Amino acid sequence: MEYLPNIIFAIALAIGFGFFAKNVRKLSRNIKLGRHVDISDNKPQRWKNMARIALGQTKMIVRPIAGLMHVIVYVGFVIINIEVLEIIIDGLLGTHRIFAPLGSVYDFLIGAFEVLALLVIVAVIVFWLRRNIVKLKRFIKPEMQGWPKKDGNLILYIELVLMMLFLTMNASDFQLQQLGAAHYDKAGAFPVSQFIASLFEGMSISGLILIERAAWWLHILGILFFLNYLYYSKHLHILLAFPNTYYGKVKPQGEFNNVEAVTNEVKLMLDPSADPFAAPAEDSEEPEKFGASDVQDLNWVQLLNAYTCTECGRCTSECPANQTGKKLSPRKIMMDTRDRLEEVGKNIDANNGVFVPDGKQLLDDYITKEELWACTTCNACVEACPVSIDPLSIIVEMRRYLVMEQSAAPTELNNMMSNIENNGAPWPYSQMDRLNWVDE
Repeated sequence: MEYLPNIIFAIALAIGFGFFAKNVRKLSRNIKLGRHVDISDNKPQRWKNMARIALGQTKMIVRPIAGLMHVIVYVGFVIINIEVLEIIIDGLLGTHRIFAPLGSVYDFLIGAFEVLALLVIVAVIVFWLRRNIVKLKRFIKPEMQGWPKKDGNLILYIELVLMMLFLTMNASDFQLQQLGAAHYDKAGAFPVSQFIASLFEGMSISGLILIERAAWWLHILGILFFLNYLYYSKHLHILLAFPNTYYGKVKPQGEFNNVEAVTNEVKLMLDPSADPFAAPAEDSEEPEKFGASDVQDLNWVQLLNAYTCTECGRCTSECPANQTGKKLSPRKIMMDTRDRLEEVGKNIDANNGVFVPDGKQLLDDYITKEELWACTTCNACVEACPVSIDPLSIIVEMRRYLVMEQSAAPTELNNMMSNIENNGAPWPYSQMDRLNWVDE
């Protein structure tokens, strides 16, 4: 019975990490449903982007208030994980504050953790006020109603509870140290929780131990719950921001990818003798579908983008189409892509690893043509994203499908392309008439 708590803790840890690993495998499987794309170029620049954007948070602090609050929460959660490591070791070995022999270093660490925990609580309250009282415009857009709104608030509640449990655990531990309770040797500095400890004055040692143990268990179980909740939440970006910024676009923002089959056809038309191998062989397979109508037609980096979306709405708030009342919201494009990808993943799970056509697709069932053609391709959304997501690439691929597979471009665009074909310019005037305006 002496080791029962350790056994229970080990089981809880195994279940928590096991379920997390299962979700990671599912996440990886879903992302790999996308088309292959080679991202092996510009490695030094990619590492630099990851260090600068994901680790350094440089694109977050462009908006000072939200950026500063986010940096506090980010740094707080990263550094406080050192305390989580100690809790895990203590839980498995049955020890208490195993890092205490570090002496003054340990005192500094615990003190820093507590200050950060307090700052995280303040930041979380500010975030909640911005979402629910101030109601910033980007948080009350149509796509943020229902689950996205609940998810955003639930995350804040979880973070608040975890920090409060951490400080309560330390406060009761501090009080037990002052009373000389067995196994509670004096260790650590408690600049914040010592004030909370005043609430426990006069309590018995057994009562304090009960509070300390309850806070300890709830804190670590809460962290395991939060770890597994990530998969179902926008907070998945905590893990995916690093690979997403590494694989983010490093080419000039205005440069679009070309379809190789089309490029070869154009080269052949311009100069048939230039590359005799450019023309497809008679027995070659038909070209792949041009553009994208469903998530399987997108590449795996675009699907990674969808899962990385933080739903912060910076892309939508910068979008000129959205600002002028158009239906387009770049954030919704990413959320819809993720929702459809999840639906496809569940379909595969339900059918023994095989996707069974469900009569749905990303185009029309999730994203409308009106949204796609509202985009001005200005790249404002790409520039604004704090984790290097590229909604424009998905919009362009879906437009490509509409034009090249369905010939479903808007009348204005068809007229423009006809003019370019016939007149060498987007205007409905022949080349001979271009200078007529000078006479006027």
